[in-house]
Amino acid sequence: MSLPETYDSPVHLAIIGGTGISRLEGFKSVASLTVSTPWGATSSPIIILETPNNKKPVAFIARHGVHHQYTPSEVPARANIAALRSIGVRTIIAFSAVGSLREDIPPRDFVVPNQIIDRTKGIRPSTFFEGGIVAHVGFSDPFDDKIGQIVKGCEWALAGGAKIHDGKTLVCMEGPQFSTRAESKMYRAWGGDIINMSVIPESKLAREAEIHYTMVCMATDYDCFRDNAPPVNVAEVMGHMKANALNAQHLIGALLEELVKDDHNDLLSGTALNESSKWAICTSPDGISNEARTKLRFLFPDYFPDA
Repeated sequence: MSLPETYDSPVHLAIIGGTGISRLEGFKSVASLTVSTPWGATSSPIIILETPNNKKPVAFIARHGVHHQYTPSEVPARANIAALRSIGVRTIIAFSAVGSLREDIPPRDFVVPNQIIDRTKGIRPSTFFEGGIVAHVGFSDPFDDKIGQIVKGCEWALAGGAKIHDGKTLVCMEGPQFSTRAESKMYRAWGGDIINMSVIPESKLAREAEIHYTMVCMATDYDCFRDNAPPVNVAEVMGHMKANALNAQHLIGALLEELVKDDHNDLLSGTALNESSKWAICTSPDGISNEARTKLRFLFPDYFPDA
């Protein structure tokens, strides 16, 4: 049965599914939105779901596409974040498969990082503020600590003895190839704990869009820093990924039931980041190009009203 293509109410919470999570089970799908943005099409339709108990809406988008057709470098992150912002989203919980750089983070454990080391190569568009407008948005603490604490508090939902580690540093590399052994050892020396290919520019764009953002990282393997171990291979990763996907469904269920409570209304409404991008703009109003103004009006209609 086809879903309605519109949804009238604002949706404040979104889940971005990473590798192994292309849909959510156990929730009622009530709409499938195709949102056109100035930055192109989203990586998948935005599915609007309702939580079983209180029927509050949650948006879901598959980062790599319904059929996993986008590499990490090809993901249309600006379109994804802009589309979510346009339907009312102010909090995002993003899921991602990661490699572990530490022996004490085994495959099938989850991690809520608090810092990022960016090792992408500058080929991914990573800002909304360009082409005639400049803004410098703060990014010292890239993840929302309050959401991270809520995620950690839902560790009980994981099966098989899996744990949730917090306070870790996530390295983001370009990919799609995995690291060399020398690179893996270097990342460990820098203080990296886990590694993926997806948190940049997604997290930066969410901050520019004034959206609270955290990432739940699911360890699928040890990165190749161990000289006495074979290199990472897809078969090993896929085996752990299947178990992680099941646990992620359990965790998402627990998170959604917690986050939709009235106690978290300020978080879901984006109160702490309200107008943070507005005051980060350095370009004088008379100097903002018409192209930039038109694009940013999609994100911030109150900041860039029609002339």
